[in-house]
Amino acid sequence: MSKSYNIAVLPGDGTGPEVVAEGVKVLKAVAAAENLSLDFTEYDFGGERYLRTGEVIPETAVSDLQKHDGIFLGAIGHPDVKPGILEKGILLKLRFELDQYINLRPIKLLPNVETPLKDKGPEEIDYVIVRENTGGIYTGTGGISQKGTEHEVAMQTMVYSRHQVERCLRFAFEYTRKRNKRKTLGLVGKTNVLTYVFDLWERVFHELGEAEYPDIKREYYHVDAACMWMVKSPEWFDVLVTTNMFGDIITDLGAITQGGMGIASGGNINPEGVSMFEPIGGSAPKYTGQGIINPLAAIGAAGMLLENLGEDAAAKRVENAVAKALQNDIQSLAAGKMGMSTSQVGDKIAEYAAS
Repeated sequence: MSKSYNIAVLPGDGTGPEVVAEGVKVLKAVAAAENLSLDFTEYDFGGERYLRTGEVIPETAVSDLQKHDGIFLGAIGHPDVKPGILEKGILLKLRFELDQYINLRPIKLLPNVETPLKDKGPEEIDYVIVRENTGGIYTGTGGISQKGTEHEVAMQTMVYSRHQVERCLRFAFEYTRKRNKRKTLGLVGKTNVLTYVFDLWERVFHELGEAEYPDIKREYYHVDAACMWMVKSPEWFDVLVTTNMFGDIITDLGAITQGGMGIASGGNINPEGVSMFEPIGGSAPKYTGQGIINPLAAIGAAGMLLENLGEDAAAKRVENAVAKALQNDIQSLAAGKMGMSTSQVGDKIAEYAAS
């Protein structure tokens, strides 16, 4: 009897629906090959809905999404909607209310993909960043007083509880153990300046490591040094774990080293609940409807969704199919320069994934 999963699909804005369509196409091909049953339910959250109704997402959105086994997101961002409305009202709201406290970003250079790093290839660029996703400075603790005057003061504070820190670090240790590559977890912080927050992070990091994960080697990097080593010696890294703000920065640095936003995928994960997977590159509205946008990041996100469901063999099919298409068929990652249309890329990867 086949395993059955319910997947929520949020195509979103701009080119989101185009790349999601190719991700769903590949998911269906893999499901058939692996004898899985995937049921898809589409939600129209995004700019068009907001412009039509004035509502970002309905009150039932969170409870509706909690009924699914996974969420597949295209992109959020509409040129006719003021920046921040959709991002905060959809992306951040879902991350916080679904308690997706881990942002998982694989930094992996695939064959035949160019990197700006001199003399580095797939063997050197293959690590994962675990970003704490629901705490820290992004929660909005702070405010502005005497706004518009010469005495105006603005404050935004980085706040972490031990609970938030411990559950993020525990996930990172477990992921490092499962990944089973170099079995090395690096904490990225700023202990020499942000002494209170990173005193907590560093203490819990070592306490957990000593008590529960003696098989995992522990390393520490100041965030500025980590950025340098991500460029100079990415082969040093296995898994990195860091705060919300630092993670937001270094994951984009990592993305450009693996070939750019067009191939970078990410997951917003609640290990005890429903998780959401997405391409990183945004809605790219200038390419909407032209059939030239690169869908590889969305297809990679679909593979991450499968891995999160425990379907490792199905996820590996997706990764291998993407690598094969890059090796044999795709000429460039740039929109309009792939040598194939968006749907043709999806067709080819679906074909490879099913075989």
